[in-house]
Amino acid sequence: MLKGTGLDGAALPSAESQVSAVQYLQLLANVARGLDSADTSFMLGQQMLPGHYGAASHALLQAQSLRQALGILCAFHTLLCPLLQPRLRAAGELQVLYWTDAFGAPSQLPFLVEMHMTALAAMCRWLAGEALPWRFCFNRARPRHVEQHEVHLGQALRFDCQVDAMLIDSGWLDKPWPRGNATAAALALRSAAMAPVPAASLPGALYDYLLANIRCAPTLERTAQQFGVSPATFKRHLARHGTHFQAELDQVRAHKAIYLFHVHGYDNDGVAAYLGFHDATNFRRSFKRLTGQTPQLLRHALALFVAG
Repeated sequence: MLKGTGLDGAALPSAESQVSAVQYLQLLANVARGLDSADTSFMLGQQMLPGHYGAASHALLQAQSLRQALGILCAFHTLLCPLLQPRLRAAGELQVLYWTDAFGAPSQLPFLVEMHMTALAAMCRWLAGEALPWRFCFNRARPRHVEQHEVHLGQALRFDCQVDAMLIDSGWLDKPWPRGNATAAALALRSAAMAPVPAASLPGALYDYLLANIRCAPTLERTAQQFGVSPATFKRHLARHGTHFQAELDQVRAHKAIYLFHVHGYDNDGVAAYLGFHDATNFRRSFKRLTGQTPQLLRHALALFVAG
């Protein structure tokens, strides 16, 4: 299991030791290859949260509601789920929690998404005392066999969505959880806030920067300057994470376009203007290149799914 990780092969790492993201990814790859089972990612997810990460995990364990749990997960994601970053957005009557790659593991992304979605769904079911009616969107083609997805996540599955996301009605946010403890949660959050927390990864920080500046037509040169490095150095840093600037910009544009379509009701002209395209035709062509689908087809497919 430790092959290729650089860890001591004589014994498993102790509970107090730390591993790098690269080592963590290699460990997961080794486990997946060794077990060679279709349900490995889901079974690992069942054990992932709240985890054993000190006060942040204890705060999750004592969360009084879904709103508080999601807030804790997003605030302490570098501890609780360092390989994928969760982001929560309101979308009308829905809450959308979507996951983005934090360290650059494109070949392992489907495995990681399955693991993280299962982790959150399983934790919520345990803490809420009931299964929550999540709906799941996947940025991948429908697999030949979806039995494991259905067993662990349910029937509300949608593929080819251009985003890895979990959707739930906003009415579930503040329903009290029977295991919640306000005093214990507050104390744990106070301790977690005072403890050192790993910094966000470069892909995560870049996503946030691009999203905040998407209307200003971000360029590699301007972005590198904001990160305090030369364009060449910035490109090398991104390459170490298995990505490049245009791929990250395309991802943010696609995510923002989907959000504008479904939450604000923009048409092609509105999204094109918001994202800085010259006209709707140029945007439609670019969107098809980014997603493999026309805006109209994707809007229709997602609207049917969101409507439940």
